[in-house]
Amino acid sequence: MLPLVDDTVLQNNPDFAALYSKLTTSILNADGSTKNHPAAKERSRVTEELNEYRLKAAKEHLLADAISDANPHLLQTKHAPAPSLTRRPRPQQPATTPIADLPSPLLDLLVLLPPLLTASTDLPPESTALLLSSPPISDFPTHLPQLASLVSTTLHSSAVHLARIANPSTNPSYIHRTIPSLPTIAASLARTISSHKTSLTLARLTTLTTLTALLQSQTSVLSQLLRALEAKHGPVARSLELRATESSLTAQTQEAEAQCALWRARRETYTPEAARALANYAAHLQDARARLSEAVNSLRAELQAYGVSVGVGVAGDDGGEMVVVESGKGGYGGGDKEKVMREMARVYRDMGRQVEEVRADLERSSAVC
Repeated sequence: MLPLVDDTVLQNNPDFAALYSKLTTSILNADGSTKNHPAAKERSRVTEELNEYRLKAAKEHLLADAISDANPHLLQTKHAPAPSLTRRPRPQQPATTPIADLPSPLLDLLVLLPPLLTASTDLPPESTALLLSSPPISDFPTHLPQLASLVSTTLHSSAVHLARIANPSTNPSYIHRTIPSLPTIAASLARTISSHKTSLTLARLTTLTTLTALLQSQTSVLSQLLRALEAKHGPVARSLELRATESSLTAQTQEAEAQCALWRARRETYTPEAARALANYAAHLQDARARLSEAVNSLRAELQAYGVSVGVGVAGDDGGEMVVVESGKGGYGGGDKEKVMREMARVYRDMGRQVEEVRADLERSSAVC
């Protein structure tokens, strides 16, 4: 078969397309051979002679195969009929060929003839003469009618079997009529297979060409889409991206500068001397807090001694403790102590007021004098 060429190649190269068409139609056959060759007649004669040898070899092969199939030692039943696709065949009993019905010389002929017909080497003349003059080969003319009947039956059975395979829709009763047309049917099937192979190859090539064109169309569409997007959004998108990147870098730079300024301010504000002074002041505050705590505890003990219990509440806004004074909870006799203390406080307050009044009177008197 000639190699197929893509349609795109033929369309893009008109001169090559004309040459290819001339070669495939006028000069070359489908198998690549030359149509108008000077030695065409000689080749035709050789082809015919070769076909004759092929036919002779096929006949010898069929004859040897038929004799082998007719040997009851190798095959004692006829070929089973092929199933029909149109009607259901009746079950048949296999027709057996009893070995006892055949004479012994005929059985020997059925065993010896196939190897002799298919022998690839020639025997010496002495061996050939001895074989032909000895039984059972010497009795071949006597057993030829019966041998021919067996071989004919075997060949007919094989032909019917092939006819049923080639014509599955034919009535089994008339299947024997299609035996003469078996060569024509075989040639037709061979031509049909070759034609179908060519059609399948052409269909595959057409599919490949169509797929290539489809891929090219998709590539072109994608290219157009990319160009449209690039023309519409490309510069603007890149500009926005560059601006965003610039803003991000600027923010990072400003953050780094702020961090540097913060550390410089800290370094300038908190000098080593100021840091040591703050550390000493923090230690002083801790000591003051400890002393204040001790004073509060001592005052709380004194208040408890006077029958006033002092509780510590939640810390205030300045971090100090809120003192809550609760009266009447100083234990046994706590209420009397509270009354005494209150009375003492009232008397002290009255005495202080009287002292102030007397002092004021004295100052007025001295002023008058």
